[in-house]
This record gives sequence, structure tokens and C-alpha cells, in this order.
Amino acid sequence: MLVICACGSGFKRSGYATHVRQSKNPKCHAAGPQNSAPKTRKKKTVHIPEDSTAPFTSTEADGDSKIPDQVNASASGESAPLPKFEDEESASMNIDSRGDFFGNYDSYSPGDFGMVEDEGSDVEGGGQACGEVDQQEDAEIDDYEAAMADLESRLEAERTFEPQPSSTPSDSPGATADPADEPTGPAMRLRGGAEEGLRSKPHVVHFPFGQAGKVYAVDGLPENERYREVLGGIDNPYSPFSSERDWLMAKWQKLRGPGSTAFDELMAIEGVPEALGLSFSSTAELNKIIDNSLPGRPRFQRHEVLIGGEVCDVYFRDIIECIKALYSDPDFAPYLIFLPEKHFTDEGMQTRLYHDMNTGKWWWATQKSLEEQNPGATILPIIVSTDKTQLTLFRNKSAYPLYLTIGNIPKEIRRKPSKHAYVLLGYLPTTRLEGVTNQASRRRLLSNLYHACMGKILKPLEEAGLSGIFMTSGDGLTRRTHPILACFVGDYPEQVLVTCTYTGQCPTCTTPHDEFGTFIPSGDPDLRDLERILAALDSFDGDPDGFLQTCQSAGIKPVIQPFWSNLPYAHIFRSITPDVLHQLYQGVVKHLIKWVTEACGAAEIDARCRRMPPNHNIRHFVKGITSLSRISGQEHDQMCRILLGLVIDIQLPDGMSNIRLVRAVRSLMDFLYLAQLPVHTDDTLGLLEDALNRFHENKDIFVDLGIREGFNIPKLHFANHYVDMIKLYGTTDNVNTEYTERLHIDFAKDAYEATNHKDEFPQMTVWLERKEKIFRHEQFVQWRLSGSPLPEMKEWTPPGLELDRAFNLAKHPTVRAVPLEDIISDSGYGATHFRNALARYTVLLNEPDLTRVQVERKIWGVRIPFTWIPVWQRLKFLRTDPFTSLQTTSDAIHVRPCKIDGRGKTIPSRFDTAWINDGSGEDVGVDRYRVGRIRVIFSIPKKLRHIMFNHEVDVPEHLAYIQWFSALQDEPDPNHLLYNISPLRDTDGTHVASIIPVDQIRRSVHLYPRFGRFAPQEWTTSNVLDRCGTFYVNSFMDKHFYRISFF
Repeated sequence: MLVICACGSGFKRSGYATHVRQSKNPKCHAAGPQNSAPKTRKKKTVHIPEDSTAPFTSTEADGDSKIPDQVNASASGESAPLPKFEDEESASMNIDSRGDFFGNYDSYSPGDFGMVEDEGSDVEGGGQACGEVDQQEDAEIDDYEAAMADLESRLEAERTFEPQPSSTPSDSPGATADPADEPTGPAMRLRGGAEEGLRSKPHVVHFPFGQAGKVYAVDGLPENERYREVLGGIDNPYSPFSSERDWLMAKWQKLRGPGSTAFDELMAIEGVPEALGLSFSSTAELNKIIDNSLPGRPRFQRHEVLIGGEVCDVYFRDIIECIKALYSDPDFAPYLIFLPEKHFTDEGMQTRLYHDMNTGKWWWATQKSLEEQNPGATILPIIVSTDKTQLTLFRNKSAYPLYLTIGNIPKEIRRKPSKHAYVLLGYLPTTRLEGVTNQASRRRLLSNLYHACMGKILKPLEEAGLSGIFMTSGDGLTRRTHPILACFVGDYPEQVLVTCTYTGQCPTCTTPHDEFGTFIPSGDPDLRDLERILAALDSFDGDPDGFLQTCQSAGIKPVIQPFWSNLPYAHIFRSITPDVLHQLYQGVVKHLIKWVTEACGAAEIDARCRRMPPNHNIRHFVKGITSLSRISGQEHDQMCRILLGLVIDIQLPDGMSNIRLVRAVRSLMDFLYLAQLPVHTDDTLGLLEDALNRFHENKDIFVDLGIREGFNIPKLHFANHYVDMIKLYGTTDNVNTEYTERLHIDFAKDAYEATNHKDEFPQMTVWLERKEKIFRHEQFVQWRLSGSPLPEMKEWTPPGLELDRAFNLAKHPTVRAVPLEDIISDSGYGATHFRNALARYTVLLNEPDLTRVQVERKIWGVRIPFTWIPVWQRLKFLRTDPFTSLQTTSDAIHVRPCKIDGRGKTIPSRFDTAWINDGSGEDVGVDRYRVGRIRVIFSIPKKLRHIMFNHEVDVPEHLAYIQWFSALQDEPDPNHLLYNISPLRDTDGTHVASIIPVDQIRRSVHLYPRFGRFAPQEWTTSNVLDRCGTFYVNSFMDKHFYRISFF
């Protein structure tokens, strides 16, 4: 029998005496053991109505007021004040503290509650109730939060001014009225309604001209069958490996195993290869099997280039064979896109939709042009990317990888490194030509070296793009394909190098540098004249002496032969795509944070960072953000989630109004989040442009503060091109450098670590070839083991906004038995009115049509037949991948009291806030949603439900006790566009609270505290939700919340 000690720990009777003898907790010696508490069953959904006086209530048809089903009782035990009737008693609700209407609670056994007696402690501080994975995650979170709490207490820097009571910007002393501060026009409009066109399947217009995408042969050999023939066509699915074990050992050694020396030492142990039944006994023998017997992607070639008296090596593959490898991959065959399409939100075709590359205007226009000259073509949009990366910190070694992919692969697949949709096409030379002393000459030589190497690698595209090449896709269908350079992906230095423009200029348009700080509406920028530039480049043969001046007049550097000059249908100045990572996160956002820090003071900014409430999606910058160096794009992303909350009511120097600062920050955050939507419409692109315009209308606040003199920043200027580029090539997640940055790990850094660090590139290329062969063979083995099915075309739907999240609770509670006294206690879970709220919920679930007065009478007789409940301390929300169907944790809510960890450190309590649906809220929007703070997630003992509920009532498996915040206003604030909320309190000052089914919790929500002019010294991240009186709902906590609630 499981017994529960007064400290909350549970034991077998045999272990209880030992626990009491060893425990230092006075509770353990002051009270005897009690029996354990209940287990739970599956959740059920219960709809709770709504009225105007409390969350989620309604009125009856006969006009008699129905009781709010989620209203708390006062601290004295009385319900919220109601109009009295003559026969109504003025008495407190009588709930027996023991809770058992039919007898003593101690007479029940764990089996009566559906619990299984098992060894060990399953309560707070120990046990395996949540499973090993959850326990490990909880331990890591506890260690982190204990360390952060300890660090936070020692980090507060001195600030110039003493903290003062909170005030809004308008009440701030010295705040001046500014005509520019008045909200005007569309800049302040809400975005509601723009998402409607993104929620349903689009209306598709297929390319109607000629024979585009024509299939020339249907009897081609599917790629897996061709691979099988290369292996000899034998029945062994693991061939050339002799058995499953032989194959798995080979795969482990190449993908997961130790270095070759350690593996050779293992195989050298007498009898090991024989005992394992392996066909190889050393790394050399395994490599020989892989090199000679397994087909793979094209081999690397090594070429020498003589420049500036220095011999450079360039390694690359046949680009046409690399394209064939991607195009024929059987995993991609069901999803390949062969034709451009126009997508609209409805049959009226008034609003265009953009997502994958084939929905953009470039593919449609290029297909039309190609079809006029060579009918029956299938375009393969080529996307290339170059980016130099460091291999070592101290030896100053670097690599210059060149990546390739094709736009026919949907972006949802292409952006996953595990799908191998990118090919390492080559390594460019990394020489610095230090032997050339003249800097101008050196720069010209390096540019010419880059273009000469790129020209050599991409030269096969010249003929293939014009005449086409017959290729067979993974399903055996043959088409005439035309590989055409569509996009170049790179950061600003790479863009300048590729386009032969000068640093400080726009690589796309001719806007002068001193006009970069102005807003340019979409469609207005004057793109560079490709014909004029090509003519200038061709002038070298006829007028070499005037070549320099001719190029300067055309606005480009004098590069002898740019790699793109002869590529068909390529317009390099239009192929430079948006780069969210470098242009926005590492560019505009980096500047903005610096400006905000200078305007508001580093100490105050850091103090506010330390006091942000915790949330699963928000990083706690315990040291602040102003002292960080070498900040990554991911860290800038985390800063963006709290940046607006840092400035909402902050004080500016000389009493200057902060309204324009708030608007500038808000508008750039809107631009950042809108730019990353996975699907756009003409309407959302209008909002994107409007956000940029709002920033330009308010950016002069930084000039007035003396922080900036102008905004002639190339990365800020390029934001003007985002709308046009999205219309051309689809959304920004088609071409983000974030994906290629991730590839550096596999294709450069890991490859380098596998070498002896001497003459590394030949070793790196061989290592990569072998790894690719193992991946391909694994793909083939899985196909054989699944019955060798033929590829089937699958309809690829637009990615949508990823609105769905499934909530998930552990099978077993975190704590199997928590006394109700701990649930109610302020030092425990703080659910002060738990008994009253549960009684009210019970009455309403049994008789949902009762009026408010009738419910108040009924709850007096409710008995709670238990004094312990099982509790869950974490609620997860899972996202399902649309391609693999795998689920990952995208959000989580933590609900736990303060405790001491195993090392004696205090882990502060954490009760997260949540976004709660009243049962009738839509997938998007704020209507019918409320913010609540979750105090307890629990379950009513299964064996006792018949005591509390009528037999026909469907009782939800999991319930939550919620402390409510005030309802959202009809409109957000006109400047920061956030909703202002406060804890909802009763007349006696206690929190209004209620119990709801867990499945009404949509997700977590993060709140910005209203700090006032200065963040109060006594606030911390662990107590700010208790001490602050006003909050703002953070719409930037992650992209999912931005899309569902404020988009």
C-alpha cells in the first residue's frame, strides 16, 4: 500500500519508517502517514458559456441571469457578492475538510483511485511518475532556473535614477505633445482579416501555354531500380554488405562511430570481426567497399588556378550531374514541382497568393519566354549560395563552400538538412593573395578569381539552359529540363562580389547611397540595366584602355568575365534575394538594439530584461543584452521577442515623448515577423510595406535624440525590395541563408574535423562522398525493406500558417498526491479558492442550466470526497511536421511551487500564463480568448467521480485552476498595438479564479510588465507576475502566436 508522508513524499510502508528516521523536515515527524491519491483518464472537452461579469459565461433565454461558471469565492469562503433574496441564507459554503461524503478518506486504498502500487517515490521531489525523458527535462530546467535565480540576485547594476511608481508615457513628467505623436491613417490600423485568405485551399491557375512540362517518356527506370541494377540486382537488400548487421556496423562507423584509428583497434581484437560476422575488418576495407561498390553523387574534381603568382586549388563537381542527383532522388519524386502556377485566395482571383517558388512571377514569365522559343520545356530553377566560413579559431583556416539546390523541391522539404536537398557543389579558393601588396590590385584579383572559378563550375548551364537536357525523375518519367539560374543566396559582401557592384551600393537597384534612408514603395526602385552592364563588360575586347571608365559609368567594378554574363535567362541583379538572417536579424535589428540602448541607457534596458516573466519561448537574459558580444542570429531573434516590452513606457532624456520610439520599434518588429510568413497574399504584402513605411515615418526620433544623423544603411534600404522579391520568387523561407549557414556544420566543420588537418580539402571531399553514399544506401535499404514500392505523386498543399498545436500531458502525473492544503497554501500552489471553484464547477457540469442564484445555493451542499489530488507540472504543445508527420515540442506551460533541489538551492515557483479559448474562439483572432495564470493542473480521482457527478456527465480527464486577467479591450493601444490587461480581482482583493478543462488552453502567452519610468528594484523574473499590476500581451513571443492572435 502506498502511504503519503506529511511532507508530500510517497512510499511503500516498508520504506516509510526509514524516511521518517532520516528526514530533517519537521512535517515528517509531526504527522503520520496518509493514503495516496488518484490517477486520471483521457481528457474530454467541455464547453463553458460566458457573460459580461466573468470569464466565459452567458445568459438564459428567459432573461434570468445564469451564474458565471468561472467565478471565485472570496477569501472568507463566501461567493462573490450577489443580489439577495428574502429566503437566502447568509452563510459560508460548508465543505468538509476531510472531503469524504460517504466516510473517512483514510479507509480508501490506492486501488480505489485507479492507482497501481509501485516501488519508490512518485511525488514531489522524486519518483518516475513522468517517465525518464520528462524527469531529465525537469532536472535540466530546475538546474538552470536555480542557477539563474542565484545569478540574478548578484547582477543588478547601479542605475542613474531611483525606481519610481509605474506610469504611462502620457503621464510621464515632462512628456511633450508632438503633432507627430498623433495616430494617423493606415499606419495604426489593425491587421485583422488579412489571414482569411491563408486559411483555405487556394484556387490554382495552371500554366496554359504550349507544352510546358511535357513528359517525353514514361518507361524510364525509376531511380531505386536503377540503383539496384548498379548493385547487381541481387535479392540481398543490404548488398554489397553481407547482412543487416554488416550494413548497420558500416553505417554506424561512418555516421555515428569513432575515428578510423579507434575502429581499427576494435577490429584488431581477436575474434571480433568473426563474432560479428562482418565482411570487413578495418576502416580501409570498409572504405574500399564504399568507394568501389556503392553508387553516389558525382565525384569532386581538383583544378589549379594561377593568379597573382600564387597557385590556388578549387574543388568542384559536375553541376549537371549534381542537378540530376537531386532531380532523380526517389524521396523527392512524389513532391516535385514541374510547372509555374498562379494561386489565388478564391475563385474571384482578386488576391494573389505566394509561397513556393512556382507561385512567383519569375517562373511564370521565364516559362512563357522559354516556351515561345523551345516548346515542351521543364524549368529547373537553380539556387546557388556561397559563404566563407572559419574552420579553426587559432590557425586561421577557412573554407568557401558553394551550395546548390533546385526550386522544384518544395521549400518545406528543401530547408531541412536531414532531407539532403542541398548539394555541396564545390570549395572555392580561400587565398588572400598576401603576396600582392597593392590593395586595389588585390581586390580586383580576388574578384576575378571568384568569378573565374564560378564561371568554370556553372559553365555547363549555358548550353543546358538553352537547349535543355533530358532527365528522368525518381518515378521514371522523362522530361526535357532547362536548368536556369534563378536565385543567388548570400550576405551583403557576397551580393556585392557576385553583382560586381561597389560596397555601400545596392546590389539590385541604382538608388544613390545618400537616399538609402528613404522609403521606396514596391515597384518603384529602378533596377540596374542588365543590357547596359553586359555591353560595358563586352567593351574589354574592343577598348581595353577604356574598360575601367566604361564599367564605372555603368556602376560596376571592372571584372573581366562575371560568371553570370553568358547564362541564359539570368538577370543577376534581380536574382539577389532577401536574406532574413543577415539583412534583418544581423543587420537592421542589430542597429535598432544599439539605438534603443543609447536612447534609454544600458542599465535600465538590462534591468528590464532581468525582470521579464519566464516563458518557454522567451530566453531569460539574466545579464541583460547590452553587454553581449558576437551575437548570433538566434540570439537576436530572442531579443526581438522582448524588445518592444523594454521601451513601451521607458523614460527618454530631457522629458522627450517616447511615442515615436515605441512606434519605430513596433513597426520594425512587424516587418520582421511579416517578412517571415510562410505564405503571403497581396494583402499581407501590403501590411509588410505598411510596416516599413511606419518605421520611416517615426525613425527621426533617433535623430532628435542625437543617436543618428541619417539612415543610409544598405541592409535597411534592401527592405524596400522585399515585396517585389516575394512576388518574384515566393516567400523568404525559399532562400534564407539560415539554411546554408546550418550546412557549414556538415559540409565544412565536421568534414574538417575528420581530416588530419594537413592538406585538408582532398580528405574533406572524400569524407563527404562516402557519407553521401551511406545516406543514399540507407534510403535504398529502407525502400527494399518496405517492399520496393513505386513512387506515388502526392498533392503538395501550401504550407499555411501552422496554426494547429496539440496539447500533451504526461501519462502519469508529476506528483501523484498533493494535499489540498498545499494546493490552497500561498507557499504551495496558491490556488486560494480551489474548493469553492471545484464545487462551482461540479454544480455547473451536473446542471448547466441553473441560474446564478440557484448555483450559489447548490454549492453549499457540495462535498469534495478527497484531500489529495494528482498534479501535472508541465503541459506541452506539439507541432506536427507536414512532411514527416513527426511531432516536436513547440510550446510548454510550467506550473510548480517553490522547492529545494538536491544541492540545497532554491528553485523559485513558476506559474505560467496561458491563452485560453472559451470554447467558441476561432483559430485566429482575439475574440473569445482570455489570458489566465495557471495555478494547478490536476485530475479528479476516477473512482470518486460518481460521487461528485451525475452518471450521464462526461467529466474531463484533466482540469486546470486559473487565475484570470481582465478581458482584452475592443482595440489595442494605438502606438504599440498591444492589449493592456490586469489581474482580475474580487472586491476583497483576491484573484478571480475558476476551474476549466485543460483542452481550452490554446497555448502559453507571455506578458510584458508595465515597468513605469524605471523598473522597480524589488521585481524579479520569478515575482513580477505577482507584484506588477498591469501587463501588455506580448504578440512577438514567437511566430505562431503572432499569426494566431495579432495577424
